[in-house]
Amino acid sequence: MVNWGTGENGLSEGENSRPADWNRRGVLVGMLATGVLMLPGCSTLGGSSSAGADPVRRLMRYSSERAFTWLGQPEGFWTSPVARLPLPLLFSRPGRTNSGVLKSKAFRDKLQYQLNLFAAPGARAAGPVALKAVQDIPVREPAEILSGGNTAATTFLRRNMGPALVNAMIPEIERAMREAQDPTLNQAIAALKGVTIQDAAHALALDADNGIWYEVGAAEAAIRQNPGETNDAALIGALKQG
Repeated sequence: MVNWGTGENGLSEGENSRPADWNRRGVLVGMLATGVLMLPGCSTLGGSSSAGADPVRRLMRYSSERAFTWLGQPEGFWTSPVARLPLPLLFSRPGRTNSGVLKSKAFRDKLQYQLNLFAAPGARAAGPVALKAVQDIPVREPAEILSGGNTAATTFLRRNMGPALVNAMIPEIERAMREAQDPTLNQAIAALKGVTIQDAAHALALDADNGIWYEVGAAEAAIRQNPGETNDAALIGALKQG
């Protein structure tokens, strides 16, 4: 997958480079949010797949493999302009803090970076779940997906999977947090009234779910733009016909 990351680990550089990258993310958010418009005849109900479902599965598989390969790296979320995670709302709600530490921009930036790192093991746990869904879900209107918008297959897959990725990520993110005993995260949790590490893992998994689908959508859009890079004759032909 094309490296869309910043190439730097520093927090200040990530902040400075964000506006242009976030414009791209905004486009993907819009595409995924309006996916129902791009798939007017696509049904998510159970049933046997159409005979033409194979190219759709190939497109979903390539897109998912690229996204999870990238996001499973230690700084995969942080270096992706479409998948970098904001600070979860859990750490931003006024009136819940026991101290002023979360009001410090430097501390919040450091916490955001650490949480992006903790999202990576969650992505590694979610990857096999997504790839199994690619194989198993019924694809009853493949032509609608192939001729849809740049993220039509991603929208279809996400709608069918529901909260499956979140559920797969929560225990792995929680395990990683407990094992790391990161002082920044521990200080942030201690500063919040009634918040536990399980709550932090759940909140991060919800944001990571969004980041994953943005990354999968970006991968799909890139494949649609240049299907030849897959070296998959069946998919190339199907996209040209679509």
